[in-house]
Amino acid sequence: MSNSLRNKVVVVTGASSGIGRSIVLESAGRGATVILIARNEGKLNEIASEAKELSGTDAYVFPTDMGKADEIEATFKKIIASVQHIDFLVNCAGFGKFETFMDSDMQDATNMFQVNVLGLMYFTRLVGRVMMEERTGQIINFGSIAGKVPTTKSAAYSASKAAVIQFSNVLRLELKPFGVKVMTVNPGPVYTNFFNIADKTGNYVKNVQAFMLDPDDVAWQVVHYFGSDKRELNLPISLAIAAKFYNLFPTIGDIISLKVASRK
Repeated sequence: MSNSLRNKVVVVTGASSGIGRSIVLESAGRGATVILIARNEGKLNEIASEAKELSGTDAYVFPTDMGKADEIEATFKKIIASVQHIDFLVNCAGFGKFETFMDSDMQDATNMFQVNVLGLMYFTRLVGRVMMEERTGQIINFGSIAGKVPTTKSAAYSASKAAVIQFSNVLRLELKPFGVKVMTVNPGPVYTNFFNIADKTGNYVKNVQAFMLDPDDVAWQVVHYFGSDKRELNLPISLAIAAKFYNLFPTIGDIISLKVASRK
């Protein structure tokens, strides 16, 4: 497996921590040339150095705010000038805040959609055009189980992830004739810095310990499906089943969510 991605280029947004960082290192460990995108240049440089040691090849760092279209476009141009092709785009960048919607700041909702949805769409459009021309490639977009199963205090975040899921579903159909694959990854709660912003009380993390995922395990599964025709990866299996149950029995699902899943 150490050379399974040799001569492949993997672009990862949200690469400075959490799942994004883990995907960078997992890809590098398999020989890939990795391109790291996030705001924190210092962290990106540290991870890039580790990636180079693992892969024995290049790792590129492009500090970028994925909520700003001008920065996204400038970064895209730098990527195209640096590498001859893009094989995999993994859109991990995103954040959330857990608050009741009526008490939330609408600017937070705007910022969430700007990063989680619009920035992802804009960057995907730029990279996707290159893949269309090359008639190969794969786009992996991170949604969330929250985009499938509603829980309280996550209205804006859940809506942004539902948007990513449906965007990816349509994009998959549109890019299929060009040989470009699209996969959505929908994890449940993961041990990352995400909850430092989303759940400052720490209550939610305590209540969902049984479902918490390790970012390295998620990364391994995502990279394992590089190049495959898999449409969706829903993790963990218990929450994947819960999502299917909710679609089949939404009224019962609402009751269960209020009693069990909305402990934020």
